[in-house]
Amino acid sequence: MAKLGFIGLGIMGHGMAVNLLTAGNPMTVWNRTPEKAVDLVCEIASDPVDLGRVSDIVFVCVSDTPDVEEVVFRDGGAIYGMAEGTVIVDHSTISPAATARFAERAAGSGVTWLDAPVSGGSEGAEKGTLAVMVGGSAAALDRVRPYLEAYSKTITHIGDRPGSGQMAKAVNQVLVVLNELAASEALMLAQGAGLDLGVTLSAVEGGAAGSWMLSNRGPQMIARDWRPGFTIDLQQKDLRLVLEAADELGIPLPGVSLVFQLYRALQAQGLGSEGNHALVKALEGLAGVRLGD
Repeated sequence: MAKLGFIGLGIMGHGMAVNLLTAGNPMTVWNRTPEKAVDLVCEIASDPVDLGRVSDIVFVCVSDTPDVEEVVFRDGGAIYGMAEGTVIVDHSTISPAATARFAERAAGSGVTWLDAPVSGGSEGAEKGTLAVMVGGSAAALDRVRPYLEAYSKTITHIGDRPGSGQMAKAVNQVLVVLNELAASEALMLAQGAGLDLGVTLSAVEGGAAGSWMLSNRGPQMIARDWRPGFTIDLQQKDLRLVLEAADELGIPLPGVSLVFQLYRALQAQGLGSEGNHALVKALEGLAGVRLGD
């Protein structure tokens, strides 16, 4: 059994780490704020390099590209403790171009890099139903797959090219935010027409209009429950990456650009820590109508 290391115990990483431990895997963890590890029955490393020294496979789940670079490659980074033949599995959502550079740097130390961003929100991390999109060596994926299965429902090898998993996650995020915009606009229309929102949701979610966002975030929107499965701030970070990649490829994404600006307006109101389904608040502001009123 491989010795595992896990860096990043935030809104996604904590649930994933719990599932790995529940499956009986020996594991060492590290987090910038150690308090987030107090409920985990495992070893706690003093820093990332210490974690790297005792791990065969290191999982990383942090917020953004600079955070991955910091915990892996800067002074005290995990890579400096990792032995040749070990693997880094990066579950963060970061730049595909930076991922390719990180994989090359890791290879120089004899470490294999898998970019493996996830989708499914905090609920999926806790329930073990995440979707994982993996770029990198198929052989390395076979090696780590049994551990990914502890918190995943689907694991898809996108391709051998580093960064391909991150690009698939960009595709995923386009669908996420446009489905959220559709759910928000639909519920606003129902509100304006004086329909019972819950009954209307039940009427449409089982047909062609149904989506994960509608079924899972629609009830929260109706209840005005803005607790995050994924925050606006993190969603904006992902959309920035999507738009940067699209710009490099020359692909127009007008819908994503609109959602990015709506979220920016909500951030300006101090709502960045709310769930991404609070997108509907931007439409409420435009219409002067609130769901549930």
